Amino acid sequence: MARLTRLLALVRSTSPEDRNQAPVLDAALLAFLDFGIKRTSMVEVARRCGLSLATLYRRFASKSDLIQAVGLRQARQFIDEVDATLQRQVDRDAGAEDQIVELFVAFLNGLRGNKLLDRLLKTEPEIVLPYLTVKGAPVIEMGRDYTAEFITRLQAEGKLPDYDPEPLAEMIARTALSLALTPQTVIPLDDDVAARQFARDHVVVSFRIP
Repeated sequence: MARLTRLLALVRSTSPEDRNQAPVLDAALLAFLDFGIKRTSMVEVARRCGLSLATLYRRFASKSDLIQAVGLRQARQFIDEVDATLQRQVDRDAGAEDQIVELFVAFLNGLRGNKLLDRLLKTEPEIVLPYLTVKGAPVIEMGRDYTAEFITRLQAEGKLPDYDPEPLAEMIARTALSLALTPQTVIPLDDDVAARQFARDHVVVSFRIP
């Protein structure tokens, strides 16, 4: 695929944080989980990671910068986990149907396993919801481009016919986002076996497997 959104390119090109940054992001994430974003202060993060407040501000000029860094790491970890799940669960030589099914389940597991997203949706929806709804274009674009990249690879391998992958990829990205925001559904989110069968019955057909 010739085009990647800036967000997906940024996430893919971001290296795991160095030894100085990792403890700060770990401390910030735990504080966000314990107190929420609004109630977490830079003083609390500094205390948790054993730094002076001045040192913390030298590494992150503002709380917004720290929040952005945590969010970027969450996105990178989500993509890394989806990639790792696909590599672990299905061989790249497998047919398109098996790969599509595992992609669907990997997305579901990644969304339902995100503790920070779950915490914010329950306790501080006013902070996170704008970035998943009216300001959610970057998130949708990242999911769309990741899925379009997946479809394009299968097409190049002769496992899917030639068609523009982006409309289908965007539909899947929007569906995944909807499931994250409203997990009350008849779709079997909490049972991998049932989720795989759901994907075979209802998702695979959208990919036009020959």
